Amino acid sequence: MAKQQTFGNKAGKVKQTGVNVKVVSASKTVKGTFKFNEKFVKLDDIAKVTEIK
Repeated sequence: MAKQQTFGNKAGKVKQTGVNVKVVSASKTVKGTFKFNEKFVKLDDIAKVTEIK
């Protein structure tokens, strides 16, 4: 017989609140080349994307 219940079903589904946004920032090095830094930021609302620094 097949298994009827998975671990996800037992634990209960948790709905995520917020939005994950990838932020890319550029900085100039001493040599004159550009270095790009990436990070993920979790926001409550997509309208707050302009407030990221």
